[in-house]
Order: sequence, then C-alpha cells, then structure tokens
Amino acid sequence: MRNTKPETRRRGTPDFQLLILTLLLVGFGVIMVFSASSSVALLNKETNFDSLYFVKRQAAFAILGLFIMLVAMNIKMEKYKKLFVPLFFITILLLVIVLFTGSLNGAKSWLRFGSVGFQPTELAKISIILYLSALIVKKGDRFRDLRSGYIPVTVIVGFVAGLIMLQPDLGSCFILVATSGLIIYAGGASIKHITASVALLVLGASIVFGIGSLFGGDSGADGQTVAKQDYKIGRFQAFLNPMDHKQGVGYNLVQSLQAIGDGGLSGSGFGKGIIKLHYLPNSFNDFIFSVIGEEFGFIGTAIFLMLYLYFIWRGMLIALRCRDPFGTLVGTGIMGLIAIQAFINIGGVTQTIPITGVTLPFISFGGSSLLVMMFSMGIMLSISRENTKQAVQERTTGVAIRNEVPNRFQARRTNRYR
Repeated sequence: MRNTKPETRRRGTPDFQLLILTLLLVGFGVIMVFSASSSVALLNKETNFDSLYFVKRQAAFAILGLFIMLVAMNIKMEKYKKLFVPLFFITILLLVIVLFTGSLNGAKSWLRFGSVGFQPTELAKISIILYLSALIVKKGDRFRDLRSGYIPVTVIVGFVAGLIMLQPDLGSCFILVATSGLIIYAGGASIKHITASVALLVLGASIVFGIGSLFGGDSGADGQTVAKQDYKIGRFQAFLNPMDHKQGVGYNLVQSLQAIGDGGLSGSGFGKGIIKLHYLPNSFNDFIFSVIGEEFGFIGTAIFLMLYLYFIWRGMLIALRCRDPFGTLVGTGIMGLIAIQAFINIGGVTQTIPITGVTLPFISFGGSSLLVMMFSMGIMLSISRENTKQAVQERTTGVAIRNEVPNRFQARRTNRYR
C-alpha cells in the first residue's frame, strides 16, 4: 500500500496524441499564414513592406499560446469549476466595453492595446462553455425542469448572444449558440424544450431580418440611403448564384472556388498559388482554406481534413472517457466549438453554406482566436490527465469511480470507452 499511495496521488499524464495533433495544426497554420500573406505584406506600406510581418506575429502568438496551453494543462478540473465565474463576468464586461469602441469594417468587435487587438467574442466562446457546464452539473436533475432548469440556462445564452449581435457579429453569434445548444443537449435537456427553442429562434431571426430589410435604411454622408440588410441578403444571393454577382458580393466566393478548382489533384505547390496575389482579400484569414486547396490540391486537402477530423475525434473520445460530468460537458463543448467553426469556415469558402466570415481554428491568422483555442486545448489536456489519474486509481484500489450526475452522452457510453 505504501508504494501505491504516491502513484494514486500523482496527476495523470496528458494525451500525447492530442498534444502532438495540436502542435501539428498550429505549426501548419503558421506555415500557411506565411504562404498566404507574404506577397500582400511585401507590397503594403502598413506592414513596412516586410514579407514576414504577418507570420512573425502569428508565430509570436503561437509561442504565447503554447505557454498558455501548458499552464492550462496543469490546472486541475476542480479549479476550472471555480474559475468559470470570474472568467464569465470578465467576458461580459469586455463585451459591453467593446460596444463603445470605434468600428472596424462596420463592426465593433475589437479592443485595441497599442498595435495589438483582441476580440472579446473569442473569449466568450470558452467562457460560455465553462459557465454552462458548471451550471448544468450544479442543477443536476432539476435541469430537465422547464422553469427552474432550462429557461435560466437559455436566458444566459441569449444574453451573451445578444451582446455579440450588437457588434454585430453574426458568424460568432451562431457559433456560440450552436455550441451552447450542443452542451445543453449533452447535459440531458428535454428534446421538446430544445425543439421549441430552435423554432422560436428561427421565428425570431426571421422577424428581425424581415423588419430590418423594411426599416433598416441608414442615411449615408452623401445623402443616399443605404440599407444595412442588403449586404446580408446579398450574401445569400451570392451563395445561390455566385457567378451572377461575381463583380459584387459574390466576388470573394468566385475567387475562392476558382482557387480550389485550379488546385486540381496535386496542387500548384507550396508558395506557388496565384489567388493570394491580391486577387482574394483576407486570403491569410477567412479564406486560407482556399489557398490550401490551390497549393496542395485534392490530395493535400484530403490529408489535411482527415488530420482535422482525427483531431476532433480524439478530443471527443477524451471527453467521453471523463468520469466527471463537468469534464465531459466542457470537453464536448470545446471539440464541438472547433468542429462547428471549422465547418462554417470551410463550408463558406466551398459554397456549402453562405459565407459568414469566421476563421479556421488553429490555421487562420489571428491572435485572439489562436490564444483562446490553445487555452481550450490546455483544458482538454487537463481533462485527459484526470482520465489517466482516475484509471490508475481504479487499477490500484479496484473501485470504479462513478459519475455524480449522468448526462446524455455518458449514459450512452459503453465499457469500451473506459
């Protein structure tokens, strides 16, 4: 017994597959930012004509993100159950403050600290995951009750989503709501309540967009009336028939599809893509997948997508193995967030869904997104350490550690996940 006590007290080891996959994605992202941005930066006065301007910033954020991930990995899950409260209120405060800042590209989404910018919406994504997971576990069986359980949780989600829509940021708002819905479903909410919420959400969105299209006019400085909703409607029109709007709202999508098509089977080769040469705006950000498609072709893109899918599957496996329902919900939310955001980004640039303007996690240029994503992976690695610790305890004591509160995903889990 004396020899087993130190082993049971020791924290478990992190999941090295998830760690290596994360580093591979981040490293590939830095490489692709260099390929997609070097020509733009070389001819831009704002970047001091430095071809490495964007990649140096991305690499700096990657190093900082690695440090944050390692710190987060060594924080026990019990601490995250207490950390979610101050983190959530800090996020709300930042979302309110950003509404009083100057707008960029028609949206108030950025807080500026000198030459460095930060998007509170990125922090809101992980904050809402921790907050909802802790709240659902705390409510337990009462969560299935409409008044005392389900409605308070959805009100919180609606409040945060409303602050994001005031910026406005439709893409991030949808990602946050979809991720929250996944956590609520995994936490065991009634299907009837979820269905009713989705119906009300669709109805409310239809009314808002309908009213906005009728009365959303705004007088410009030149005296002409510009409808704010026209651009959003134009995105749907461009999605349905991009070639009919190739000189307007459909320009980016047409260029994106052409880049992917030009990649063919094997691609043009790393750094040899044409579309990034001032033909496609934001090629190193929202449309970086188009550059991947052109330079690596179908084969390279397929390998990249398979790696991405395996990464998400590995993270979900870690979440399902967790005996603590809080860890399961947090892990499910984090990997769901990455999967949903990746689908929206790739779906937009490939004409699968309308373009919403969100980044590809770990790959696109952007410090806020990269730092929050690596912080999230630190939490996932912390969950994996708890899993291996519990497995050691079960082997040494011969007693299985049970869940405090079952949830939908854990109820379906079989012994092969243990």
